[in-house]
Amino acid sequence: MNNRRSFIVGIKSTKLLLKEREFIKKYKPWGIILFSRNIINIKQAKRLTLSIRKIFKDSKYPILIDQEGGRVNRLKNIISFSNFTSEFFGKKFISKPNEFIFFYNLFIDKTSYLLKLIGVNINTSPVLDLRIKGSSNVIGDRSFSKNPRIVSKIGDYCINRYHKNRIATVIKHIPGHGLAKVDSHLFTPVVNKNLNYLLKNDFYSFKNKKSLFAMTAHVIFKKIDSKNTVTHSKKIISLIRNRIGFKNILITDDLSMKSLKGDINENTIKAFKAGCNLALHCNANLKEMKIVAKNSPLISNFIIKKTSQFYKIIS
Repeated sequence: MNNRRSFIVGIKSTKLLLKEREFIKKYKPWGIILFSRNIINIKQAKRLTLSIRKIFKDSKYPILIDQEGGRVNRLKNIISFSNFTSEFFGKKFISKPNEFIFFYNLFIDKTSYLLKLIGVNINTSPVLDLRIKGSSNVIGDRSFSKNPRIVSKIGDYCINRYHKNRIATVIKHIPGHGLAKVDSHLFTPVVNKNLNYLLKNDFYSFKNKKSLFAMTAHVIFKKIDSKNTVTHSKKIISLIRNRIGFKNILITDDLSMKSLKGDINENTIKAFKAGCNLALHCNANLKEMKIVAKNSPLISNFIIKKTSQFYKIIS
């Protein structure tokens, strides 16, 4: 494991291209993330994940997916989860708690079963961002609630249930994307609230989470760091570690998103300098992937230790 590098990449198609195979062998990413473009059916997806693990000779090699349900449904070629939004579960949690437990268990168990069938062991869920009126719809019904306490409780439930099913989770988008007025895939969101407000609201839902992974928000919190998004902010990453108390692996959101203003080279270097542990690159552009790989250090003892904890969860 020691010779892997601190980054995660996407791949282009439904099987590894020769160039991708060579890239993976040479640069040894810590993990691979799958999207809808990589999945036609269960048999094909399983073949793909097996071919990735064969390169590393590691049956537990980290393979991630962004499978929230609702409109973020990378398994859509296999099953429709479009009705099962986080908003749906958030409302059930308040109005019919017993029904919530029944439906949410069913949803997570079914999702876990399918992920294991195709060979995925990390789900980038739950979204712990608040639902805020007048904000960009990029979060919208992906949020459980506007109430940080409800979001926090459902988040704990979600993480525990996935762990029970031997799937690891990634809480996102730490320390909170809910106040963003624009979509960070396209623009840089700037949030103007003060730290005291944020600690009681948006940041609250991320506190004391047992998830081994968290994904950063490409958002500028102006009153804390007026220049840098969370992904590139030493100040905010220190705050995530000390005030929010997240001590595990911090993964960047996708480094090719337009919220980050530098080129891929600069975006990667700045993320590590700020204190992120793993760089994430999703679009499968091989030229960009090589730049991310070359700027990603070998995994640290900290990542090795946390990866061993992750292997225990999925065993």
